[in-house]
Amino acid sequence: MSTSSTRLFEPALVRTAIRQSFLKLNPRVQFRNPVMFTVELGTIVMLAVTLYVAFTGDQSQGSLAYNLLVFLILLLTVLFANFAEAIAEARGKAQADSLRKTREETPAKLVQTVGEMYLNEVKTVPSSQLRKGDVFLCETGDIIPSDGEIIEGIATIDESAITGESAPVIREAGGDRSSVTGGTKVLSDQIKVLVTTQPGESFLDKMIALVEGASRQKTPNEIALTILLAGFTLVFVIVCVTLKPFADYAQTPIPIAAFISLFVCLIPTTIGGLLSAIGIAGMDRALRANVITKSGRAVETAGDVDTLLLDKTGTITLGNRRATHFWPAPGVREEAFSEIALLSSLADETPEGKSIVELARQQGAKATLPEGVQLIKFTAETRSSGINLPSGESIRKGAQDAIRNMLKRNGQSFPSEVSDRVRTIAGNGGTPLVVARNEDVQGVIELQDIIKPGMQERFERLRKMGVKTVMVTGDNPLTAEYIARKAGVDDFIAEAKPEDKMQYIRTEQAQGKLVAMMGDGTNDAPALAQADVGVAMNSGTQAAKEAGNMVDLDNDPTKLIEIVEIGKQLLMTRGTLTTFSIANDVAKYFAIVPALFILSIPGLQKLNIMGLHSPESAILSAVIFNAIVIPLLIPLALKGVTYKPIGASALLRRNLFIYGLGGVVVPFIGIKIIDLVVSLFF
Repeated sequence: MSTSSTRLFEPALVRTAIRQSFLKLNPRVQFRNPVMFTVELGTIVMLAVTLYVAFTGDQSQGSLAYNLLVFLILLLTVLFANFAEAIAEARGKAQADSLRKTREETPAKLVQTVGEMYLNEVKTVPSSQLRKGDVFLCETGDIIPSDGEIIEGIATIDESAITGESAPVIREAGGDRSSVTGGTKVLSDQIKVLVTTQPGESFLDKMIALVEGASRQKTPNEIALTILLAGFTLVFVIVCVTLKPFADYAQTPIPIAAFISLFVCLIPTTIGGLLSAIGIAGMDRALRANVITKSGRAVETAGDVDTLLLDKTGTITLGNRRATHFWPAPGVREEAFSEIALLSSLADETPEGKSIVELARQQGAKATLPEGVQLIKFTAETRSSGINLPSGESIRKGAQDAIRNMLKRNGQSFPSEVSDRVRTIAGNGGTPLVVARNEDVQGVIELQDIIKPGMQERFERLRKMGVKTVMVTGDNPLTAEYIARKAGVDDFIAEAKPEDKMQYIRTEQAQGKLVAMMGDGTNDAPALAQADVGVAMNSGTQAAKEAGNMVDLDNDPTKLIEIVEIGKQLLMTRGTLTTFSIANDVAKYFAIVPALFILSIPGLQKLNIMGLHSPESAILSAVIFNAIVIPLLIPLALKGVTYKPIGASALLRRNLFIYGLGGVVVPFIGIKIIDLVVSLFF
């Protein structure tokens, strides 16, 4: 997704947001927070007062023009706040729709039937059209379109997207290894599969059900801010209510418009109206980091993450095991073994086989094939591949038990030195492949999960930011421990099922921790949905993308570093604007309250430090400033405050000096300028 296609204020989004700004005036729409609730309620009351004055002609509540002007200003305040939220919602919807458009139906090669007879004809149909009892064909490279049972053939299956286990598995007709799962990939051979589930009952559907059953908890910052806004709103309700008896005692009639204006100006309207704009900023900065987010709250939550769970396959590792080392048997030269390994893998089309060829050529091995050579392709049945030379010489490469059985059938023994090397490789979390020439073992090829570059350094950065990293994998504990140590994560969970991942996250959340989950497989989807921050890899399955509240377009497992920094910047921006908003209230208090009583209590003239023209001009000036300061601060909310890893006390001092002092000074200047203009009419 390009940056140009996801600008903040695309014309279509602006038009949608404008419409939504007015639609949100519907009283049935849920209010966003206590501050905007009171502003909207005050606007409704002002409309009623304006209509009352218009139809009755009663001037005790001020002139019609004065009340109408106050109402329009309050309405404008609400629309500004609604516009910011509507932009956020429109962008979120557009991003989700764009993501869903990338979904492609898995094609299925449906085997044609006549009665109960299967024909050799196939018809390609969308996987959604498959029904229980249908038979489909899968060949090398195909994605299995639905859950089923193999009824013919044997194949090597990559189930990493479902189980998290990177090593391919053998599936064949009959026995307990015949079951296949939709979304997995055929790496070799050909199979016919009988569909065993109805639409809506597959493994993928069960994962989606788990996703829909997961819930996200509110962040501590979100709860704290709600309490703060509610507290300020309650305090200023009391302040405004107590002004009524004071005004009666001072024999100073105060119109309803003045009470509402005072109340709207004193509560922290600025931060209440800018909350959505700050969320937009976080989403936009995440997008510039090539991360699609579905809500600003997800970005905010990332700033307070305590624990990060990462799926191993495709997240920490590249996804396919690769040849990393050649171990020749005693008496075999390294150069000779590299050439033999190359010859044994020329017919192996699996990713592992291709990596062996690549490694051998990097070491200078060359393959000169004479005429009459016979290439033996890798099959799941033999678990080996190789070559037959015209001279009668044969070279085979395969799993150690397959080569051992081959030697046993020919009356040959398996060298103890090679057995020791096989055990060492397995103990280090690798996969050993043995190469033999004419029933004579030549050495071992070591396959390992390849850690993506720079993992240890980036995980160390996360550790310094206070984030604990946990690798979650379906591998056995020995392999998991090796990969975890090599990658530099803090902890690991081996042989983890989807339910195990969800339970781990819930346990962490029960301890008050915020948890982030990064993954790419269907088996990760429930955990991505349960986590406070769920980041799905763009290369992952559609279920994972739908479950997470973020999608990393770069497939970088340590992208959370940037996401955390963006989240912290969002929190700092909100903190600074909250400080500015509260400081605003102080200035507006000294603008309105003294002006209301200045005629009946001349002593309050000393508090009228701005020298405002009249009570009417003071009220209008304050409420106009209150309305226009929201759009004026939107650029700051979008740009954000520069993130600096400084302590909380230093951050507090900085905010109080810059935004606290500025929040007091700016309203004094702004209200005075507006009063000079308003006084020309009142």
